Amino acid sequence: MGKFVITTRKNGEFQFNLKADNGQVILASEGYASKSSCTNGIESVRKNAADDARFERLTAKNGKFYFNLKATNGQVIGSSEMYESESGRDNGIDSVKRNALGASVDDQTA
Repeated sequence: MGKFVITTRKNGEFQFNLKADNGQVILASEGYASKSSCTNGIESVRKNAADDARFERLTAKNGKFYFNLKATNGQVIGSSEMYESESGRDNGIDSVKRNALGASVDDQTA
């Protein structure tokens, strides 16, 4: 099962990464001003990851593939790494779907 890792950025903002069993980051959040907002972001990932329509499949200017997970209001909750292929990106989406709901939370800010 995956895990959400909460950390603090150099600018003091909180962020989370969803990591797969192998430790690879499969979804990275934006920065949040408070830890409670960051925790709410994690809950939003859990709620929205099961809905395939919430995943925005994109291609970067350099031709690499990535995705954003969006909330019901259209706001981006998290983004993936860059993938060399569409199939790699789609595997990343599947990994988020599999890992998000039951993922533990590792708060490294405490």
